[in-house]
Amino acid sequence: MNKKYILGGMLMSAAAFGHAQTASNVTVYGLVDTGVEHVTNVATGGGNTGSLTRMPTNTGNFPSRIGFRGTEDLGAGLKAVFTLENGFGPDTGGLNQGGRLFGRQAFVGLSGDWGTVSVGRQYTMLFWGTLDADILGSNVFGSGSLDSYLPNARADNSIAYRGTFSGFTVGATYSLGRDATNVAVANPAANNCAGENAADSKQCREYSALLKYDAPTWGALVAYDRKYGGSTGNGTTIGPTFDGLTNSGLTDTRTTVNGYVKLGQAKVGGGVILRKNEGSATPKSNLYFVGAAYSITPAFVVDGEVYRLDTKDSPNDSNLFAVRGTYNFSKRTAAYVTAGRINNSGAATTSVSSGAPGSNSLPGGSQTGLMVGMRHAF
Repeated sequence: MNKKYILGGMLMSAAAFGHAQTASNVTVYGLVDTGVEHVTNVATGGGNTGSLTRMPTNTGNFPSRIGFRGTEDLGAGLKAVFTLENGFGPDTGGLNQGGRLFGRQAFVGLSGDWGTVSVGRQYTMLFWGTLDADILGSNVFGSGSLDSYLPNARADNSIAYRGTFSGFTVGATYSLGRDATNVAVANPAANNCAGENAADSKQCREYSALLKYDAPTWGALVAYDRKYGGSTGNGTTIGPTFDGLTNSGLTDTRTTVNGYVKLGQAKVGGGVILRKNEGSATPKSNLYFVGAAYSITPAFVVDGEVYRLDTKDSPNDSNLFAVRGTYNFSKRTAAYVTAGRINNSGAATTSVSSGAPGSNSLPGGSQTGLMVGMRHAF
């Protein structure tokens, strides 16, 4: 083929792509967050322990991601919206969220003054419900260490609504089948519960709701999230279930009440997450948390949080303490040091780190974690 036709076609394609970007207001964004962590007293088998030094896969301060977000003005105040967001481990470059291409978010919807309605793989209202009050959030030593669902509260095949009116935010999700991934090993995002089964209308459904109020210096909310279990329809489970919900008659429910207040350069947040997991031998538990952040200078922020996981009618409890110091070189680039300490009781083996699987303690053991890392947003 003549080179001038090839070049002409490439220029026409580039021009068309540029026009589509302008018309649709497409934004490419991302975050790379990685470092090295050290965890003590990791169970190695036979009642022995050792220390573990690694580069986390799941999170540092924040999980790494790359995404595409766009809007199109349809007129009369109506917009089309979409988000495609990939999650990856910067230690190897591999995909997270069970190997999905866009495992963090993948949805399309319509938005206006009345709010946004969207369909696809999306966060549940439990995620939005803990975002402001849980100070450390997705930090490698944080609430995700005690409940891996919290920073990964997403649902496949979901319909969502969220809107804000005079400071009040209301939202809800409903999933026809909350997790279509089928994997052989546990990870925070894979429950092997595809759903959408004509033989069982409740299988793998999920729904959530949120009511929130934000004032200029404080906010408070209540949020609710319920997951249903599943089977193949003939009584056998789909695959390994990591929440114990082996049939659609079993549910896992979380309710949170929390809030935050801003005091000058400081922010304080706290709350409780009440859980009832019918797939567990000890179904009821409460996760309490309180934390604070303070900007010592415009570039240097120190924050910390205390968590207590109280398992009802069981000695298997965990207390987690974590602190973090972050220096912002710019709006996009920062370096941080974070440390955590977990004290387990009873038979609890919870790890101080949510950075990757494989760092649990011995039953009733304690651990200390330290991580030095860097992040860059674009």
